[in-house]
Formats: sequence, structure tokens, C-alpha cells
Amino acid sequence: MDASVNLWPLIGIVVIIAGFVLRFNPMLVVAAAAIATGFAAQFPVEKILVEIGTGFLKTRNLALIILLPLAVIGLLERHGLREHAQAWIARIRSATAGRLLLVYLAARELTAACGLTSLGGHPQMVRPLLAPMAEGAAETRYGQLTDAVRYKLRAFAAATDNVGLFFGEDIFVAFGAIVLMSTFLHEAGIDVEPLHIALWGIPTAVCAFAIHGWRLSRLDAQLDRELRYQAAAAVDAGEETA
Repeated sequence: MDASVNLWPLIGIVVIIAGFVLRFNPMLVVAAAAIATGFAAQFPVEKILVEIGTGFLKTRNLALIILLPLAVIGLLERHGLREHAQAWIARIRSATAGRLLLVYLAARELTAACGLTSLGGHPQMVRPLLAPMAEGAAETRYGQLTDAVRYKLRAFAAATDNVGLFFGEDIFVAFGAIVLMSTFLHEAGIDVEPLHIALWGIPTAVCAFAIHGWRLSRLDAQLDRELRYQAAAAVDAGEETA
């Protein structure tokens, strides 16, 4: 029995990396990688074409699923969604950027743990709502923000969504990665129920919440230190000019 493994089909990964580094058209890169992999696996031409056609038919509605929500969000932003979000959070005087993001982190982890992973996300939640609300909370306390502060708040908003989703979904027993780990361990002779894997994801999620929550509290302290110093310096500069 020949136990050797043909590694030539992995050439498709090299094609994808090279195509993206050279900034070729992504569709052409993926198609070229599929064809190269098929030839490396010694598939006949007709089988390669059949597999490409089958993949296209299975994902032909994917573009509509992605583009339609983006169009709706773009329309809402054009009619002032970001401004309304900033104005709403500005009315809550006790709100800070860190507290707001901490609440979202808790909500994101809990909903992801229940399998509701599509309730958040960068295009539908972070960009139109979460980041503007964090900026609005900071502007209410400190006034006009610099571009560096705005970019920092947007980065923290995106990171908060990532942390909440990544560690929250590991608790959901029907999550694909949990099923994959259970199957892999079963094939290796280790029988572990998916429920047990999901339960052991809870301590990790709690630790992730605590660590990122500490980072968000540091964010508030850092903003308070930097922006209050800038505001005081601007006042001093104005008095000297007068």
C-alpha cells in the first residue's frame, strides 16, 4: 500500500497568494487556483469544469446576500443614521466611549453564544452605529476630536465586535468549529461531545470579556488624560492670544 501523499494540489494556495500579492483580479485568481489545483490532482478537464460550475451554482446568490444589506445601510447613512446615533448617545451624559463599547461587548458575546452571530458585524453595526456612537460619547465629554482619536475609537469599536463574536460563538454548540473539533478528535480516537467543547468555551469567553473590558477602561482613562490636557492647552493658548 502506497502511503505517499500528493502535495502538488496545494499549488492552488501558492497561486492565490501570488495573485493577491500582485493585486490581480480576485475572480481570476480564484479561478486560476481552482484550475491549477485540478490539473495538479490529475483531474480531467471536464471534471474541473464540472466542479467549477457546481461551485458557481451553489454560490450565485451570495452576491445578493452581501450587497443588498450594504445598499440598505448606505441608504440609511445617506439619510443621517450616523448623525442620529451620535445625537442619541450625546443625550446620555454618563456615557463614555469605553462604557458604551463594554455594553456592546457583553451583548455581542451573549447573542453569539446563542447562535445569533448576524446581529452584529462591521458593515451593519460597527460602521453605521457603534463607531459613531463612541465618537459622539467622546465629543460630548471633550468637544471636537482629532483624527487620531477618531481612528482609535473606530479601531476599538471594530476590535470589540471581533472579540465578542470570536469568543461568544465558541459557546454555541452548533457552531461549525465545534463540530469540526469534535469530528477531528473522534477520528483521532478521542470521543468528546460537542456540548463539552462548548461548555469549556465559557471560561475562555469570560477571560476575553475581562481582558478586553480592562482595555476599554484604560481607553477611557487615556482619553480623559489626553483630551483634557489638549482642552486645557487650547484654553491657555486662547487666553495668551487675548
